[in-house]
Amino acid sequence: MTLTFLTGGARSGKSALAVRRARRSGRPVVFVATGQAGDDEMADRIARHQAERPEGWATVEAPIDLVGACAALEPGACVVVDCLSLWVSNLMEHGDDEPATLDRARALAGWATAYRGSVVVVTNEVGLGIVPMHPVSRGYRDRLGRVNAVLAREADLAQLVVAGRTLTLDPQED
Repeated sequence: MTLTFLTGGARSGKSALAVRRARRSGRPVVFVATGQAGDDEMADRIARHQAERPEGWATVEAPIDLVGACAALEPGACVVVDCLSLWVSNLMEHGDDEPATLDRARALAGWATAYRGSVVVVTNEVGLGIVPMHPVSRGYRDRLGRVNAVLAREADLAQLVVAGRTLTLDPQED
């Protein structure tokens, strides 16, 4: 019963690290994917990620109802959720406001901490750069940051991935 939270920039090695950890877990693996191929470039990205995963892993696609998909999983697996960044984007396109998204994030964190197995959650850190000019971009950055904080707060291990290396984040102090 562990929750590992991996965050970092684009192409920093988060997903590859999650795959390696799942492979080493000794458990059956369920990969829960939130991405959707809306164009050729995204389809190529998804195909590259799929190619990194060993055969025999179960894959569940959950672009919107991530919590429901995870709640339906059998206990005992290593569950890789990849990624919260796309999930939040999907929820915004779906019409969820920020309180609804945060409610979903809290429900996901509750499921992950209660799951009888291990859970690795992958997400992007998008708040370290410049402040976006467009209100939608700023809203996305802020919402994802809040969702990340919800999951990181509950994680047994939270790590920032930079250039394929990890920095362990201190637990939250009350």
